[in-house]
Amino acid sequence: MKILKFGGTSVGSPERMKSLLNIINPKEKQIVVLSAVSGTTNSLVEISQAFLDGNKRTAKDLTDALYEKYKVFVKELFTTEEGLKNGRDLIDYHFTLIGSYASELFTPVEEKIILAQGELLSTALYHFYLAEIGVKSVLLPALDFMKIDEDNEPLVEYIGSHLQHLLNAHPDKTLFITQGYICRNAFGEIDNLRRGGSDYTASLIGAAIRADEVQIWTDIDGMHNNDPRIVKGTKPIAQLSFEEAAELAYFGAKILHPQSVFPAQKYKIPVRLLNTMEPSAAGTLITHESEKNQIKSIAAKDGITSIRIQSSRMLLAYGFLRKVFEIFERYKTPIDMITTSEVAVSVTIDDTRYLADIVKALEDFGSVDVGTDQSIICVVGDFSYESHGYAARVFEAIKHISIRMISYGASHYNISVLVDTSDKTEALRSLHNRLF
Repeated sequence: MKILKFGGTSVGSPERMKSLLNIINPKEKQIVVLSAVSGTTNSLVEISQAFLDGNKRTAKDLTDALYEKYKVFVKELFTTEEGLKNGRDLIDYHFTLIGSYASELFTPVEEKIILAQGELLSTALYHFYLAEIGVKSVLLPALDFMKIDEDNEPLVEYIGSHLQHLLNAHPDKTLFITQGYICRNAFGEIDNLRRGGSDYTASLIGAAIRADEVQIWTDIDGMHNNDPRIVKGTKPIAQLSFEEAAELAYFGAKILHPQSVFPAQKYKIPVRLLNTMEPSAAGTLITHESEKNQIKSIAAKDGITSIRIQSSRMLLAYGFLRKVFEIFERYKTPIDMITTSEVAVSVTIDDTRYLADIVKALEDFGSVDVGTDQSIICVVGDFSYESHGYAARVFEAIKHISIRMISYGASHYNISVLVDTSDKTEALRSLHNRLF
């Protein structure tokens, strides 16, 4: 069985939703995972925030505006009276539910319920559309099998057993549709996967039922060897290892969330990145295999803040790094890069919500310098110790650019450097010209 995930732009209009059958083969056994129609989740976030702020008038206006968009969507999607009725009844139900929270105490629990409506709408609309044109499908409610524990980690075995039970109830069916992003938490409440959203859902389903392949369909033909918005002449990468894909995703490749590859990686399920707008394009295949003696791609991550702690007390002192890391743990702030010397340690973060508190705590150890408006440039490929010359090529390409930090050796798959964001474009283009 294959898992096919389609993002918001792939179902962003009735025309695009209809064209999915150019990709989906109803005769082949598969589970189709759908995101919300593009723009819907952002609107639902705004509606939820208005409710949380107590702005019921604003919430109603935003809800009405989104409702009107779905009325047009339904009118363009369906052509029969039965189809139109099913579509209208569906959106009436969901938008009545959203509006009902105006008269209730609104908490983060209700917020999660509202955020789930986008995927519930897109999947039901597609299911009804397939029925209208005579294509049989089964709508599998993700809330019946997708579950996370108290630490917001997915319960893969639970997902597998409950999903398999649902699939076994329809032995003669081949096409199944379910929601991305949404799940239930340890208390049975409606929640969401947050990290990686629908990509994560597809990967978890693939891992849970040991699928043949997970396909992630977006609006770009696979991962490119650089940022096509900045660098001319980029090309899709034919093959990546899970480790390489995770590095690229974490350090700026927007096509895939780094968290979403881990379940497939653990259970060795191939992941293919494909383009809905160009289905014949080869895309990118992600597997356990890594090609030797190659540089694969370059990515950049903006919004980076560097923190440098200098202290003579570090010299020969054990436990110092542990104390530094405990401060970041206390404020739940992940570290991207780290470099050390005998008397100093530098780290980078991209979450600055608690920056002032972190700096204040670090000042107990020594002087602290903070740098802002910085970017991490990540070069991914074969940087194992057996390979020769690749690191030299990277640094030769950017010898004219000031580098604040270098991370090399912690991974066999990347070299990362920290530069001022004002130098990012030049760094990406110079690396591309030298390496490719």
